[in-house]
Amino acid sequence: MVNYLILCRSLTYAQRSASVLDRAGIPAHIVRCPKGLTTEGCSHCVRISGRAFERALETLLRAGLKPEQIFGKNGAGAFEEVAFA
Repeated sequence: MVNYLILCRSLTYAQRSASVLDRAGIPAHIVRCPKGLTTEGCSHCVRISGRAFERALETLLRAGLKPEQIFGKNGAGAFEEVAFA
């Protein structure tokens, strides 16, 4: 299963994002961003499954919670940035 990491600017922003997704019925987990994905020291991500990606993004944007960046794993297991509007 493919997972996506939604990079948030702070822990509070990640908590708000996860809460909005959970209320919409989309399982979301707050995790520390893997090293190398961000230049900032204390970034947090919200991890979601690939099946819920489009719905999760729509839900966050409707709630006014625009992600900083989104990453997905490629076939080699490395993270790649995903473009979004």
